[in-house]
Amino acid sequence: MTRSTNPYSGSEIARGDDYLVHQCIKGNEEAWSTLIDKYKNLIFSIPVKYGFITHDADEIFQEVCLDLLTELPKLRKPQALPAWLIQTTAHRCFHRKRDQSRYVATEPDETLSSTPAADDILREVEREQMLREALSELPPRCFDLVEMLFFQEPSMPYEQLAKKLNVAKGSIGFIRMRCLERLRRLLANRGF
Repeated sequence: MTRSTNPYSGSEIARGDDYLVHQCIKGNEEAWSTLIDKYKNLIFSIPVKYGFITHDADEIFQEVCLDLLTELPKLRKPQALPAWLIQTTAHRCFHRKRDQSRYVATEPDETLSSTPAADDILREVEREQMLREALSELPPRCFDLVEMLFFQEPSMPYEQLAKKLNVAKGSIGFIRMRCLERLRRLLANRGF
């Protein structure tokens, strides 16, 4: 994902959850789209970790979005939205696994115990969300550098990085160090 396709770029996404939640409650469709875009990776990551196929993960995503739409006005603290989404999605996954086990010739306990522990999944998803949020706060050059070095397969060689970022090849290491330090501080501030 490059900065131009970064799901956290743009003025609307840069706004906090307080603003987005209040706008969604008022019926602002653009705010709703922005809120869903902001958290779609978080929501989808949970069914995937539970081992669901794409079709089931899509259905769980839809169910969680519907839950969010109906429950959003009751959310007391908008900053608690990520935790609420994690918990709601995990519950949906658990119930779907339980329901699926009823239609399979296995024992329900066998199927449920074959999935990773819910607490482990939730901790991992929370950490991934912290990383996504911290990455979204990096300056564009740092975001691009980190993305090209660590999230592209294969990672981009320094020579190509230097051309893309319009800097000297010898400065990439220094820039990388500064960007990773900035990312480390952002993550530390979140309790990562």
